[in-house]
Formats: sequence, C-alpha cells, structure tokens
Amino acid sequence: MKSNTIIIGLVLCVTPVLLAAQAASTPQNPFHRQYHDGETLVYNMTGQNESWHYTIQAQGIVKKDASGAYFEEYRWANLVSDGQPTALSPGSDSFRQRLSLDPDQAMTPPDISKADSKLVGPALDFMTFYADLWLAIKTGQLTHAGDHFYVKVGTPSSWANGSQVILGQSSIDFDLTLKSINSSDNTAVLVVRHVPPEKSQLTLPATWMQAPVADTPNNWVQVIKLPGKFFASVGQETFTVELTISLADGKILSATMDNPVKTIARMCTDEALTQCDSPQPHEILRKIQIVLGQ
Repeated sequence: MKSNTIIIGLVLCVTPVLLAAQAASTPQNPFHRQYHDGETLVYNMTGQNESWHYTIQAQGIVKKDASGAYFEEYRWANLVSDGQPTALSPGSDSFRQRLSLDPDQAMTPPDISKADSKLVGPALDFMTFYADLWLAIKTGQLTHAGDHFYVKVGTPSSWANGSQVILGQSSIDFDLTLKSINSSDNTAVLVVRHVPPEKSQLTLPATWMQAPVADTPNNWVQVIKLPGKFFASVGQETFTVELTISLADGKILSATMDNPVKTIARMCTDEALTQCDSPQPHEILRKIQIVLGQ
C-alpha cells in the first residue's frame, strides 16, 4: 500500500469542493489574508507517516502574477529522513509549489512529476493546510468563536492509475469550526475535520467490502494489481486539522494534522475479489505539524 496515494486522494477530493464554494470573503472575515509583495515565509514541517519520520522546510516568497493576484511560491529544502540529512533528487531543485489564500484563486495540486518522491507527501499535506483555510475563507461562514459550518461532498475522488492501482477512492465531507479567537495574542484557531459522509458513494466491487470496518460506512478503498494477485483494502479514513492563524495578516502560524485510516486488507487471486485469504486489520497513522519560523 502506498501511503502517498492517501494524500493524493485527499487533495483531489478537496479541489472540486473548493471550486464549488460560492460565498466571497468579506472584511469581517477573521481569516482574511493580507499579502505584501516580496514577503518571505519559512515553515518547518515535522511528519510521521507510519514508520517514516522526517523534518523538512518549505521556503516561500509572496509574488504577484500578471493579473495582480497574490500567491505564495515555495521551494523545499533541508530534508532529514529518519534522523539522517537526505539530499533531494536534482529535479527537485526547480520544483516550486504555488499556494494562495486569496478566495478568488483556485486551489490546484502541484506538478510533482519531476520532484523527488519524498516530496509528494510533504507538498500535498502542506497544500491540505492551505486548502482547509482557503475553504473557511471562501465560505465566509465562520466569524465568531464557536461558529460551525458543514460542507457536504461525498463524491469520491480517485487516485487509480490504471496499471498498479486499479481502484483507489476516498469520500469525505468537511466539518469546520472556529474554535477560538484569542485577543491576547491576536490569533484564531480553526478546526477542520474531514469525515466520512452519511452515505458512502464509493465503488465497492466485492460484497465483503460493504461491512463497516469502523463506526461509519467505509469511505476509503484501494486495489493494487500484483503479479497474479490483487491486494485489496477497504476502511475508514478521517482527518483532523487544527490551524492557528494570525488575525493581523491571516498567515498560518502553526498547524497539525492527524490522519488515521482503519482498514482491513485481503490478498485475492481474482480481479472480482471473491477468492481471497482471511482479512487482516491494519491501521495507517500519519501525523503532520508545521510551524512558521521567525
């Protein structure tokens, strides 16, 4: 199972929701981002992706495009993988990630085709933090502590590539809460939970995949084609993202992400997934943190 596909599935699921959100940002929106051309930002990321532990830096600068829209452009550096400084592949030197908290700018996944594979997880997780805050800004529904807003999506996103991963889908809704506004340090705390929808819309090819693995309908499925075999998994995926945001300029000061996936997996000899060995429980756990450097 490739843990990176979980992240990709999330980003592809987030994107249509963000584009569909219609409410505009208003001056009363506490998350309004005030951009200044040439401003620099450095985020220190710490990650645990099952057994992989790493730290890495996202080094950014605020720019303005030809239309006058502001965005943040990031390069990645200083990877320490499992305690060892690790060089990124040469193609990663030119990799740049564009992000923006401007509600009129669309959020799209970066082109990671030439970047080091170790950047896939960090880059897409970093985008998730921005996408969640972007959604809160775009909807404009959270202005006071305790405000809550639920975005129904449900439509499955896919990361299947047709060769090795022949089926890969996740299905989520978004549950946003403005947890607190803190006048003492001029910050706000936003909590975004990515939760299974009430009714699953996944494509589940085998009957045994229907039974809930956890306490909700299954909202995550993956089938990997191996030589003469098919490795099939199904289960529940959730995300809890907590962001601390500056009320002075809307920058993300820090953020955490907890992403557990509770699954059962079976090795099958047929593509219909009817001739399989006994189900094996497996829990994938990822924890990500970013902190804005001084």
